[in-house]
Amino acid sequence: MQQLGVDFDVVVSDAEELTDGDPVEVAIENARRKALSIDATALVLGVDTVVVLDGMIYGKPADAHEARSTLSQLSGRVHEVVSGIAVVEGGETRTASATTRVTFRPLDPATLDWYLATEEWRERAGGYAIQGRGAALVAGIEGDYLNVVGLPVPTLLELLPGILHSGAAPLR
Repeated sequence: MQQLGVDFDVVVSDAEELTDGDPVEVAIENARRKALSIDATALVLGVDTVVVLDGMIYGKPADAHEARSTLSQLSGRVHEVVSGIAVVEGGETRTASATTRVTFRPLDPATLDWYLATEEWRERAGGYAIQGRGAALVAGIEGDYLNVVGLPVPTLLELLPGILHSGAAPLR
């Protein structure tokens, strides 16, 4: 949002997140729950991102062991990054999703050790951050790079086409 020049406030949601089910439905429902959990009179944006491999959802690893396991499973393979967006405005909720295919390089133990030592995997769906050192894990992507970062801007602009030109109150 900052990159787009949109004024916003970050409010952390305490909404309970789903972890199982259809990945698109899970991401959208989690984004919806996050947005609806914020008591605000302003426009509220909720976003949730999951990593999917062979139909299995990989959320944020709980610890380094789980991060190593997740990254090892993604190694040398193509997975999907699915983001759900929910916009709550004036009592109305609108939702959308975006999916990007990411191909990982084959990861040897030394590369895994190096990446885990960065601790960049913490609080990241799938245990990596493409916009940081996690870029070294990626061979290529098909789709929206910003979706992999965590906010699919083209999808957001479809839901809120006037957001770039609005002088409205900050987005929450």
